[in-house]
Amino acid sequence: MFGGKMIRDNQRIFNRLLVLIDAVIIALSYLLAWFIKFRSGIITSNYAGLDFRFYMTALFFVVPGYLLLYSFFRVYTPMRIRRIRAELTNLLKPNILGLLLFLTILFIIKQEHFSRSMVLIFFAITVVLEWATRIAIRYILRMARIRGFNVKQILFVGYSRATEGYIDRIKANPHWGYEIRGILDDNLERGIEYKGIKVLGSIRNLLTILPENKLSEIAITLGLEEYGKLERIVALCEKSGVHTQFVPDYNNIIPTRPYIEDLMGLPVVNIRCVPLTNTYYRIIKRGVDILGSLAGIIVASPLMLVITVLIKVTSKGPLIFSQERVGLHNKSFKMYKFRSMEVQNEKEEKKAWTKKNDPRVTPVGSFIRRTSIDELPQLFNILKGDMSLVGPRPERPFFVEKFKEEIPRYMIKHQVRPGLTGWAQVNGFRGDTSIRKRIEYDLYYIENWTIGFDFKIMFLTVFKGFINKNAY
Repeated sequence: MFGGKMIRDNQRIFNRLLVLIDAVIIALSYLLAWFIKFRSGIITSNYAGLDFRFYMTALFFVVPGYLLLYSFFRVYTPMRIRRIRAELTNLLKPNILGLLLFLTILFIIKQEHFSRSMVLIFFAITVVLEWATRIAIRYILRMARIRGFNVKQILFVGYSRATEGYIDRIKANPHWGYEIRGILDDNLERGIEYKGIKVLGSIRNLLTILPENKLSEIAITLGLEEYGKLERIVALCEKSGVHTQFVPDYNNIIPTRPYIEDLMGLPVVNIRCVPLTNTYYRIIKRGVDILGSLAGIIVASPLMLVITVLIKVTSKGPLIFSQERVGLHNKSFKMYKFRSMEVQNEKEEKKAWTKKNDPRVTPVGSFIRRTSIDELPQLFNILKGDMSLVGPRPERPFFVEKFKEEIPRYMIKHQVRPGLTGWAQVNGFRGDTSIRKRIEYDLYYIENWTIGFDFKIMFLTVFKGFINKNAY
């Protein structure tokens, strides 16, 4: 069984080894870039008077420079629970900055003959090799951890929903390499278990457990009502030198990702992070919406023309159906659709869900609803600014009033523009599906928005969002 000190020593040795591996990769990438540029014949090149020795001299500055950038961007923080995509992002940041600095220095010293294309090749090779190395290391470590090596001993202090959530995640991810020693809690009897993890005793037992120095980490997972003990427990843990983390038990209050502001030294926890409250992000998203909706209207115009003819010749009534929906900041707007149902009483229509085999749906309507073609006129809503390409789907006022009383946090969805498609929809939550699950996905989207996330959802919509078994 590894003690906490041994784990920390192993981590330091591993980091030093990783720095050495990175130095070799950077040098190898540089040499390979030089070979591809000047010797491989892949790229037509003029040597321009600079010999091999000159290029290799620059390498003495490139390797330590890149290692400093890696250290600055915290590339060497433990990757135990870091996602592979985050690993790539972590590598791209220092390498992009390194590329820019390299080119800037060449410009400042007016070195016109140093190949810029070689520098670009060096950048590409470095990123690919570094990421491939990280993937290989990650795989080796995960296999080792699953077999019981390089395992961290973790103890939970306090029993709450946060404790259960943490245990659930560790159990679901054995490759993280955590072995749970147990739980200390003042309110539960010794021996009580959660998924095989026992309560070992009261929090006072820390006084005897910590001096043994067998723990790698302590997770403080006190319930909200016990936060008065927090300062004493943190002081005790830090005195022992054991890495301590605090997992707040406020999941029912702050369900996804809070963010912290520094108010002149006073940390302020904001209840909800909504990136689209930022003016810069709103402008970017709106620009994408305008360009996307215009492109969509142009591309889909032949199809929309065919649908209008089919609706006109198969049923009486208007071609376009407009319905009041609740949008950004709880403001109502008229949302457009191709009419897919027989004309009906407006009061009845406002309160009725569409059901499977609904007799009100026309034959053409059944097809365009199932394929989501009926939603195409909403491209004009997007162009007007009522909607966005991606966002939570808007609902009718009657249901908004109903759901806001029944579902906690329902109204948060109106802090952003409603969308033609959304994260809930590409995950199958549309039509007659769980409203609560839909809201969970909508909140995740709202609090984790990036323009890249929008493009991902639009991409997924093409393959899994248009045709849906729940679209009646």
